[in-house]
Amino acid sequence: MTTTSPAAPSTAPSSSRVHRAWVVAAVAFVTLVGAAAFRSVPGVLIEPLHQEFGWSHGLIGSAVSLNLVLFGLISPFSAALMDRFGVVKVVTFALVTIAAGSGLTVFMTEPWQLVLCWGLLVGLGSGSMSMAFVATITSRWFVARRGLVSGILTAGSATGQLVFLPLVAWLATHHGWRAAAVIASLAALAVVPLVLLLLRNHPADIGLRAYGATDADPGAPPHVQTGSSAARAVGVLRDAARSRTFWLLSGGFAICGMTTNGLIATHFVPAAHDHGMPATTAASLLAVVGVFDVVGTIASGWLTDKVDPRLLLVGYYALRGVGLMTLPVLLSPHVQPSMWVFIVVYGLDWVATVPPTVALCREHFGAGTGPIVFGWVFASHQVGAAVAATGAGVVRDLTGGYDPAFYSAAALCAVAAVMSWAIRRTPQPADAPAPVGAM
Repeated sequence: MTTTSPAAPSTAPSSSRVHRAWVVAAVAFVTLVGAAAFRSVPGVLIEPLHQEFGWSHGLIGSAVSLNLVLFGLISPFSAALMDRFGVVKVVTFALVTIAAGSGLTVFMTEPWQLVLCWGLLVGLGSGSMSMAFVATITSRWFVARRGLVSGILTAGSATGQLVFLPLVAWLATHHGWRAAAVIASLAALAVVPLVLLLLRNHPADIGLRAYGATDADPGAPPHVQTGSSAARAVGVLRDAARSRTFWLLSGGFAICGMTTNGLIATHFVPAAHDHGMPATTAASLLAVVGVFDVVGTIASGWLTDKVDPRLLLVGYYALRGVGLMTLPVLLSPHVQPSMWVFIVVYGLDWVATVPPTVALCREHFGAGTGPIVFGWVFASHQVGAAVAATGAGVVRDLTGGYDPAFYSAAALCAVAAVMSWAIRRTPQPADAPAPVGAM
C-alpha cells in the first residue's frame, strides 16, 4: 500500500481544515455509545427476569458473565481482524450482531436462550469492537493527543452503558423489559449507516498521515495481513506473556473489570433495591456515574500525556478501593449526600484506568502490536468482570446481601495499586517495531 505524505510533516495540521482523524474519532465515539446501549440492560433487568421467570440471581449473572468473558476474549482477535479485513467491516458486523442478540431476547422463555442472546451473540458483537477498537483508532489516526483521544473514546463506551440506564429502567418499569431490549437493539442498528459513510480504516487510505505525525513518529503503518488473524493474535499473546509488565497490567486490569462492569454495573441496582431504593432511582445514580465518567476519563487521557501512567493507575485503584469500602454503609432507601459523594468520585474513576493502560501497552510493546496486546490485557479485564458478575450474584443468593462482595472488591483494589507500582518504566521507542518479548 502506498502512503502519500504532506511535504512538511508537523505535529498538527498545517491548514485551518479539521483533520480527518477528528471526524473518525467522532464517529468512533458515537459508535461506542450506540453499542453500549445493550450493555446497560442486564443490571436493570435482573429483578424483572427473576420475577417473571423465577431464575436465580446467580443464573442470570452467569449469562452476563459469558457476555463479559466474550467481550474480553474476542477483543485481541478483533484487533487482528481489523488489520486483515478493515475496521469498517468488523465494526459493522459487531453492531448488527449486538442488535440481533438484543432483539431476540424478547422471544426467550428458557435459561439457555438467555445465555445464547445475552451471553453469546451480544458477547461476540460487543467484543468485536471493544477497547481494542479504541487502541486501534488512536494508534492509527493519532500521534499527537493520543492519550486525550483514548480517554474520549473510552468515555464513549462506558458512558453509553451508564447513560442509557434511566431510559432502560423507565421502559422496564412502565412498558416491560422487552421494550427496553428492543430500544437497545435499535440504538445499535442506528449507528451502522454512520460507520459505513464516515469511518475509514487508516489515514493512508485517503492519502493522509496521522494527526500530529512526524518523520520521527509517523504513527502505526498500514498493515496488510495475509495470514490467520487468530494465529497472529495468539502469537502476540505468546510473546507478550514472556513480559513481566504484561502480567502486571493484566492482573490490575482484571481487578478493574471486577470492580466496574462485573460488580457495580451489574449488581448496584439490585443491591440498592435490597436496601429499599427504587430501581429507577438506583439506575439514575449509575447514569450520573456515567456523566462524571466522561470528565474523569477525558481528564485521565490528558494526564496520561503528561504524567507517569503507572502513578495514575496507583491513584485510581486506591481511590476506588476506598469508595467500595464505604458503599455498604451508604446504601439506604433514600439518596443521602454521602451517596452523592460516592457517585461523583466513582464516576471520575470509573474507566480512568484505560488511557494509562493503553499508553503502557504502546510504550512497552510498540505501535504495531500494542493494540493487540491491549486486547489481551482487556480480555483479563472482562474475565475479572465475569467472575464478579457471577460471584456477587452467588454471594447474594447465599448470604442475602452484597456486603461481602463489596469488601472483597475493595481489598483487591489495594492489590491492583501495588501491581501498578511494580511496573518498570523501560518502554520500547514509540516508532520501533515491537519485539514484544523483550523487557
